[in-house]
Amino acid sequence: MKKIINTENAPAPVGPYNQSTFFNGILFVSGQIAINPETGELVMDTIENEAHQVMKNIQAVLAEAGLTFENILKCSVFVSDMNNYSRINAVYAEYFDEETAPARELVEVANLPKFVNIEISVIAGKN
Repeated sequence: MKKIINTENAPAPVGPYNQSTFFNGILFVSGQIAINPETGELVMDTIENEAHQVMKNIQAVLAEAGLTFENILKCSVFVSDMNNYSRINAVYAEYFDEETAPARELVEVANLPKFVNIEISVIAGKN
C-alpha cells in the first residue's frame, strides 16, 4: 500500500501533491526547490546557496522516511541555465560519495516552478 510521507522540515507542496510517497521499499520524492521551510522564502542569492537549500529539503524528506543520501538510487536535476552546470555539480558532489553516487540526469528546461534555477527529485530505496 502507498504511504504518504511529509515533513514540516521541508517546504509544503505548492500544488496538489505530497512531498513523497513510499511504496514497496521505494521512496519517490517530489521535486524540491530552494524554499526555506522556516521562512517560506526562496533562497536564490547564489546558485550555490540555492542548490544547498534544495539538498537540505531533500535531506529533510529522506530523514522523515528514515533514509539518507546513501539510500538515493536516482536523481533528476532540472536547471534553467546549463551554464550553471559546474557550480551546481560542485554543490551536488558535497552530498554524495563519487564511488556510490546514484544514477542521475541533469537537463536544462525553459522554466521551473516560481522561476527558480534548480529543481531536484529523487528516488530512494530502503532495504
